[in-house]
Amino acid sequence: MATNGKKSKKKIIIFSVAIAAVLVLAAIVVLSSKKEPVFSIETEKVQRRTITQTVTATGKIYPEVAVVISPEVSGEVIALPVKEGMRVKKGDLLMKIKPDTYIAMRDRANAGLTSAQSSLNRSESEHKRAKELFTKGLISDSELEQAKTSYEVTKASYDQAAAALKQSSEDLYKTTINSPMEGTISALSIELGERVLGTSQFQGTNVMTVADLSRMEARVDVGENDVILISVGDTARIEVDAIPDKKLVGVVYEIANSAKTKGLGTQEEVTNFEVKIRVMDKGVILRPGMSMTATIETETRTNVLAVPVQSVTTRSQKKMGEGDMKQSDGGDAQAANDVKPKVKAEKPKEVVFLFDNNAVKSVEVKRGISDDQYTEILSGIEEGKEVVSGSYKAINRELEDGAKARIEKDKKKPDNKATGS
Repeated sequence: MATNGKKSKKKIIIFSVAIAAVLVLAAIVVLSSKKEPVFSIETEKVQRRTITQTVTATGKIYPEVAVVISPEVSGEVIALPVKEGMRVKKGDLLMKIKPDTYIAMRDRANAGLTSAQSSLNRSESEHKRAKELFTKGLISDSELEQAKTSYEVTKASYDQAAAALKQSSEDLYKTTINSPMEGTISALSIELGERVLGTSQFQGTNVMTVADLSRMEARVDVGENDVILISVGDTARIEVDAIPDKKLVGVVYEIANSAKTKGLGTQEEVTNFEVKIRVMDKGVILRPGMSMTATIETETRTNVLAVPVQSVTTRSQKKMGEGDMKQSDGGDAQAANDVKPKVKAEKPKEVVFLFDNNAVKSVEVKRGISDDQYTEILSGIEEGKEVVSGSYKAINRELEDGAKARIEKDKKKPDNKATGS
């Protein structure tokens, strides 16, 4: 009996120890689940800096002054003394169209004018004689009126013949095309012997372009949200793809008033405004059509408080206490409806997270201008504070006011590019 009692006591002890172990393990799990997470972050000091706000856009290089040559008369090109890339002076011969047809038209118009002049002289003499006879009472009113009408018709015919001669002479003159300006033949699309089409009412064949390559400009398309930041006179830094090791300086001199819309009526609809930038660098060889990127400096502010761009994020304002929505057992539906209008969505606020004593604090800020790295802070924080600058996930998703945090080793950014106050 004694042996059985010892075995029962031993089992009770083992069972008690097992229960205690399970309880301890459960307590550890519960305590671990309630442990507040600690986020890894990067920080940077709030300092005073010089910030330059920019707008970046892509486009092409063009001559500031270029004239497209289009003939006003049609015919075969019988003279073409220029080549693409050739420099010309104002008045130099660019091309000549075969004039034979236009010479014949001029000669025919000249003969018609001579005939009309003879008829006019005869009609004028008859009209004068009719007026003398009418004065003497030798002809009637109707005969005088008939002589007058004949004279006016003949004079109108003469005027038409004179206009025809003038037109044919101008057409003959237009068979020779001279350069309207000093410049370079930047484009040439015809060959000697080709036929070109030209009309006086509509634009004819574009045969060549004369451009002043000493005055070049960049034309970029800027979105409607950014164009309002740009002003005439703003400085631009121009990077030409063909000259990767050099940045050119330019000045904005023209901003389009009318928009250029692509994909109208579709989901890909884009509205841009053309901005022209005069290239100030001289001696740099640029060719029309070169691709480029312009960074336009729209505004510069010195000695302003600044934080890294990624440090500024948004957080929703705290909602009204949900307890206001709860009704007691004796409440009615009407009372609940009276509370609902009080709850409304508010606009998220811009905040930064300050790091102090192993925790972060959410602070609402007001931003000014920004550059590629830093953004100006107009209000909300003071110089010298330590602001969270990374990681992106922590700033934009994980951190909340009061959250525990620790600085990642070797990730704290150095203080640079700061300006003294």
